[in-house]
Amino acid sequence: MTALARPPEGVGTDQLDAEREVRVGVDLVRVGDVAESVARFGRRYLRRVFTEHEIACCQGEPSVAAAALAARFAAKEATIKVLRPAGPRPDWRSMEVRRDPGGWCDMHLTGEAARMADAAGTESMAVSLSHEAGMAAAVVVAMCNK
Repeated sequence: MTALARPPEGVGTDQLDAEREVRVGVDLVRVGDVAESVARFGRRYLRRVFTEHEIACCQGEPSVAAAALAARFAAKEATIKVLRPAGPRPDWRSMEVRRDPGGWCDMHLTGEAARMADAAGTESMAVSLSHEAGMAAAVVVAMCNK
């Protein structure tokens, strides 16, 4: 439901608000830590944590690629905070930051991450990424039915 949508006939907005919750996750990652992991473990690290789409979006000079990867890593950590796993965390690759041709990013979930989101009644999820001065940050916001 978007902010402009109207509630179903016979349902007041107070009732809708009582049945929904906003979940927010935020994470901050040192770009140098990601750069070090890439330098030390190379493709093995990349393939364990990131999807092929994410790797393809993070090409270029090593420092630029590391900053973009660090922002995606932060988005995965922020997503875990939104999903609130009671047991094991979902696989890193079940959370994918997808870049839209218009420039913004979306979080796409598969596997265990998607099951956790479904169990929480997640209606929508938004992600915002940033990196500056050796740090990368991400915020994930989800609207969930209780």
